[in-house]
Amino acid sequence: MRSSGDGTVAGGPYPLYGNAVEPTARQQAVASATGEAAPTESVGYRGPTACAAAGITYRQLDYWARTGLVEPSVRPAYGSGTQRLYSFRDVVVLKIVKRFLDTGVALQNIRTAVQHLRARGFKDLDRMTLMSDGATVHECSSPDEVVELLQGGQGVFGIAVGVVWRDVESALSQLHGERVDTGETLVGSNPADELARRRNKAV
Repeated sequence: MRSSGDGTVAGGPYPLYGNAVEPTARQQAVASATGEAAPTESVGYRGPTACAAAGITYRQLDYWARTGLVEPSVRPAYGSGTQRLYSFRDVVVLKIVKRFLDTGVALQNIRTAVQHLRARGFKDLDRMTLMSDGATVHECSSPDEVVELLQGGQGVFGIAVGVVWRDVESALSQLHGERVDTGETLVGSNPADELARRRNKAV
């Protein structure tokens, strides 16, 4: 890996936390300015649905939302009676967090990794592999980068985000979603199909 001039790591697997640098203020500003950090979705999922798809408890969901680990990007809870709405990507991140916890990565370290993914706008999640040795998480975008980490002893286990993505997609296709614009309940909606329909209608 080579270091770029602004303190970030360029080329090769990107370390997300541990001995690595966190996203710079410039990266965060760019993500915020382009709107990438809060992608809009046309379908949202209520808390119980997000829990079922991610394999977590409602207590975990509530704690992670209140502490800012994974907040609902479609609609936060504004008070009693308000239902949080999570986007498809939110649910993918919830399941990633759950898998890291199951493998023994500390919640604080996971929090830093999620902050990095949020700063880069959660782009290309489905093509990413997250590797960890329990103390550091690395973002890999190619098989060569995975091999490099394994040879260096920095990767003990990995999460193929594309697999998590498809698992969540399959789970949500059996559950209820909600149209963000109308509030209409979608029974057994495939998030990818619904988003494609919306895009086609807009053309």
